[in-house]
Amino acid sequence: MSEIHGLAVHAAGAQLLPYKFDPGEIKPYEVEIRISHCGVCRSDLHLINNDWGISKYPLVPGHEIVGTVSGVGEHVRSLTVGQRVGVGWQADSCGMCEWCRKGEEQLCAQAQSTCVGHNGGFAEKVRVNSRFAIPLPEALESATAAPLLCAGITVYSPLRNYGVRPSSRVGIIGIGGLGHLGIQFARVFGAEVTAFSTSKDKESEALELGAHHFVNTRDTGALKKVAGSFDLLISTINADQDWSAYVNSLRPNGVLCLVGAPTSALQLQAPALIGSQRAVCGSSTGSPKDLMEMLDVAGRHGVKATAEVLPMSKAAEAVSRVKKNQARYRIVLAN
Repeated sequence: MSEIHGLAVHAAGAQLLPYKFDPGEIKPYEVEIRISHCGVCRSDLHLINNDWGISKYPLVPGHEIVGTVSGVGEHVRSLTVGQRVGVGWQADSCGMCEWCRKGEEQLCAQAQSTCVGHNGGFAEKVRVNSRFAIPLPEALESATAAPLLCAGITVYSPLRNYGVRPSSRVGIIGIGGLGHLGIQFARVFGAEVTAFSTSKDKESEALELGAHHFVNTRDTGALKKVAGSFDLLISTINADQDWSAYVNSLRPNGVLCLVGAPTSALQLQAPALIGSQRAVCGSSTGSPKDLMEMLDVAGRHGVKATAEVLPMSKAAEAVSRVKKNQARYRIVLAN
């Protein structure tokens, strides 16, 4: 088997350097994918720096992968060579536990991440269990579809799991790589959509993406004006916020769902949750069936990432720009 060339970091916070590895013989249920595009997600930065304490080096980042199947294991029947597929955060699961049997493989205790202890998408090729290689609808362009495999499913899952419908009032907190997709998907679900941002200059873009309303959270009293307004708030940001004010902006039975990870503990008053039966929750990614549904919805409704494409050779530059918040809204690497 020929070597695969990619880019890896060899220690926490190190630079990306050329890296080659021998993947060995393809396993019976694996597919090999020749990568055409790979998005740069902020999670890749956290993994490079080992911010979550789970990174293993050498580490080949990248988990928003689009490419074509170039090889299949002997037991693979669902995919064929030449087929265009996408891969997200997850590359495998045990297939036998309670969660896998329920079709919630993302909750499997033995889930294999695409770029933790496994070589990811900053490379020529990647190997994954065939169940986690999702066929892409023809309507989706590879470059703008790549971020859907992580950012897209991350915002799609809570919209679906918390029953958003045309009567729902949804707020998207943070208009960045995740938020700009969250606005589009919430609008597709038929909800009344409000965008929250500290950047006043993002208002026109938020409205163009499908938001009905815009709240500049730097304005004093802005959150008080929308108290009791929302059925679901999806927070895509990592910065600390006045979480009590967001909880108070929920309607009875409303949910504040975190898909971005704040750096500090959340400070909340229990009566604000108890009195109106509000809830605070987290959501990560989605199962293969969720990914397939999300991609189908995106293809039929024209949801796509706003992305700048750079060659894979400029991966270090792309990572640096994402770190400095200079991506608007995603950077995608192309082989």
